[in-house]
Amino acid sequence: MRRIICITFGIGVVLLGCVETEGTLKIEGKVIDEFTKTPIPWRDIIVQGLVGSIDSLVAIDAGQFSTDSSGGFTYSLRKVKDAFHYNFYLVGDSDYAFMKQRIALIPLERNSKNLSFSLSKLADLTIHIFRISKTPICDTLFLSWKSNGVEGRTLFPYKINNYGLTSTLELRWIGGIVKSTIKTRAFVDKKTTIRGALIRNGRVKEIIDTITCKRDLVNEVYLKY
Repeated sequence: MRRIICITFGIGVVLLGCVETEGTLKIEGKVIDEFTKTPIPWRDIIVQGLVGSIDSLVAIDAGQFSTDSSGGFTYSLRKVKDAFHYNFYLVGDSDYAFMKQRIALIPLERNSKNLSFSLSKLADLTIHIFRISKTPICDTLFLSWKSNGVEGRTLFPYKINNYGLTSTLELRWIGGIVKSTIKTRAFVDKKTTIRGALIRNGRVKEIIDTITCKRDLVNEVYLKY
């Protein structure tokens, strides 16, 4: 049976747009840790159907649900008219990173009773920065990091504890006594690369270190310049 879902808000009914659907698709599955394969309970999942051409796809809400206490889910997904692909968004938190997976309609229908999503575990990462050189007075250090190729500043929020002279811009230190600590989280069992760009005497020098963070351990990197 075809249904028309209209989006409304405010006093009375204000028509913002209509989403035409073609019935529902019952989906069942689980969300697991990518390495341990253990189930992940109470994970929020948002689904959007994609309509339009490849160059101008429009995302239409198709449903939202959560895994149960055993990491499984059963849900009646709205089938959006003319949507041949669906994006599944698994909400991230301090334990697991956000994940998006696109599934075409045909394999989604074929595997609707046996869906499985794997999430990447996050672990604490602390980056220590020390300036040991006394000259020149105004050398400058820019810092960035990537975990499994993902920009660290977008993967998880970070907190900086600074000691000494720093700039008003984030992740840039100018001269002075630098003794700083950055606390964040990075992927478990995947390479994280910390990169410093040091500008000293008109030249740029790269300072690079790598770490593979482990679960429930102290993961620290020290950058000295």
